[in-house]
Amino acid sequence: MPWLYLLLAVAALAVAFRTTSPWVLAVCLLVALGLGVAWLLSALARRIEDRSGSTALLVDPAELQRLREQAEARRAAAAAIQAPPASGSDSSAPL
Repeated sequence: MPWLYLLLAVAALAVAFRTTSPWVLAVCLLVALGLGVAWLLSALARRIEDRSGSTALLVDPAELQRLREQAEARRAAAAAIQAPPASGSDSSAPL
């Protein structure tokens, strides 16, 4: 579809170059400008749409909650492993 805008803009420019009437020239130049802007915006919109991620890959709230709980469990397990053992006897105390 963007190429149709570009083709019509070129056709409007061709008519503008071949006309002898100033009013037709002005109208054709405005139409060519408008179609050129429409072509540019539609080409950019298509490019952005192609680069955007799929909405099917978004995480739903239940899955997000499950992932948070898993991360919290991993953090708690890592903290339990890194914590020094809390034993009542001190092995470094002199006898």
